[in-house]
Amino acid sequence: MVDKNKKYPEGHFLGVGMMIGIVIFSGVGVTMSISTDNPGLIGIGPSIGVAIGLAIGKSMEEKYRKQGLIRPLTSEEKKERNKAKTIGIIVCLIGLIIFISIFFLGLK
Repeated sequence: MVDKNKKYPEGHFLGVGMMIGIVIFSGVGVTMSISTDNPGLIGIGPSIGVAIGLAIGKSMEEKYRKQGLIRPLTSEEKKERNKAKTIGIIVCLIGLIIFISIFFLGLK
């Protein structure tokens, strides 16, 4: 899975750990939701997955940093990450506006 000669960008293993944690623990949330007949518990699985995935990703990142296999981000990668952050914030704001309009204002 991991090439020993390749250098990875900073934050690579954090993203990988988070992704794997979300995928694995989403099933836990769905199982808890079905077994308790409470659909609100679906969100617990991915939340736990993010926390555990970040912990594992951070430890992997430190391991590879000590081996000299983590490199700083290039300017192009920094631009891409900033663009992704901006898009994520915009999507969250749109979702918040939709939630407020439906839930609090009763618009449908």
